[in-house]
Amino acid sequence: MPVAHSPLSSKEHSLTIALDAMGGDFSPANEVNGALEAVRQRQGQLKVLLVGVREEIERELKRASALSELGIEIVAASEVIGMEDEPVAALRQKRDSSIVIGFDLVKQGRASAFVSAGNTGAVMSGATLLLGRIPGISRPTIGAEFPRPEGGYTLVFDVGATVDCKPAHLREYAIMGSIYAEQILGIQNPRVGLLSVGEERSKGNELVFDTTELLEKTHVNFAGNVEGRDVFQSTVDVILCDGFVGNVVLKLVESMPSVMKSIIRNYASKGVWQKMKAAVAASVLRESLKDFDYQEAGGVPLLGVRGVTIIGHGRSTPKAIKNMIFKAEEMVEKKIVEKIAHAVEVEAVPA
Repeated sequence: MPVAHSPLSSKEHSLTIALDAMGGDFSPANEVNGALEAVRQRQGQLKVLLVGVREEIERELKRASALSELGIEIVAASEVIGMEDEPVAALRQKRDSSIVIGFDLVKQGRASAFVSAGNTGAVMSGATLLLGRIPGISRPTIGAEFPRPEGGYTLVFDVGATVDCKPAHLREYAIMGSIYAEQILGIQNPRVGLLSVGEERSKGNELVFDTTELLEKTHVNFAGNVEGRDVFQSTVDVILCDGFVGNVVLKLVESMPSVMKSIIRNYASKGVWQKMKAAVAASVLRESLKDFDYQEAGGVPLLGVRGVTIIGHGRSTPKAIKNMIFKAEEMVEKKIVEKIAHAVEVEAVPA
């Protein structure tokens, strides 16, 4: 499959990231502007390949007066995989899509990572089918960071990649999640917990019981069962659950800021005095809930594939796109994929 591209600069850069410019709800405008923010902030140390419909990308670059921006290159893709498309079928039928070509750039070595706010299923399937899994990994996983009141984050794996997990999958997630927590969050010997209905070893379902037996035979720092309340506490650093439960948790948490804002607005509508107090509360809430803002994290990593892949919200803003690019950059620089491969080999995880 030929890859058409149009270099806008011959300047050498230390790292190249491929960005799906057609993936988000507001593409390619938000993707283009997010990429521009990223390369400008890195001041020549980062290059972004904007993958998508050339005419649309060029229009946005022209609008931003950035047609000759250093660090930006267009890689043409004539097709787009939409949110409504069936992932695997779309990957096969739309071989000239921004997602397929983006992964091809990584596979060819032209890019060190792929970032997309497009069809999540297509990105996950594309990474698995086009890049391939790390030897010893049977199911890739996506994880999310949940802020703690005292500062820092708790990681939850899986939050939607596999809705029906087996114990062996959770064992793999424990290994990969521990590497990610140590390298990206800087947590030494991260503690790993298994989400259940009680802390006691006797509580849980078959998945919890069987996974516990497997985790106790690994080198991960397994701390036993944890409960839902521990997602926001420092009880453990990594929490394991199947993708069905994890996705419910993620969507619930994502709704919290908007629910709190609605409560404050309703309170303010009851009178002038309530409106004054609500104004103060809103200011405090805005600052306090900053860590819950998806724009700050940007996107979530897909771990277990042979290449760095970051998946973002369809509604990602330019700020979110920029932070997705920076997260991909950090994962590449810290060699997360290579370290996971080594850890899996040491643990001899069954495929």
